[in-house]
Amino acid sequence: MSFKIINKKTITIHEAKEILTKAVEGMDVESDQLLLRTLDYLNKFSKIDGQTARKIVNRLVSEVGLTEEEAVEVVNILPNTVEELRSVTNGWRKMLKTETLDEMLKIISEEIGGNR
Repeated sequence: MSFKIINKKTITIHEAKEILTKAVEGMDVESDQLLLRTLDYLNKFSKIDGQTARKIVNRLVSEVGLTEEEAVEVVNILPNTVEELRSVTNGWRKMLKTETLDEMLKIISEEIGGNR
């Protein structure tokens, strides 16, 4: 089985799960161990739907000033606390103020509501 690259874009694991699930619908994937492991990983760690994930990414980029890649990294983890968020952002080349981290958590909370 092979897939053709149509375009390249940074996506969240939540979006990847939806795309890959749709792509393999009706296919016999039992013999493709890499594909099965990938789907298993995405099913275990994808906590929200792809549309909500993209909305959070867009808001983090436009309202907080994160890059697309930074926003995707945050959305993949969906931190609950400033401490968790700080551990995600520690590797970045910029220091974020606590107020910025609070705003990021607020955006996540507003978009996913009680779905955590």
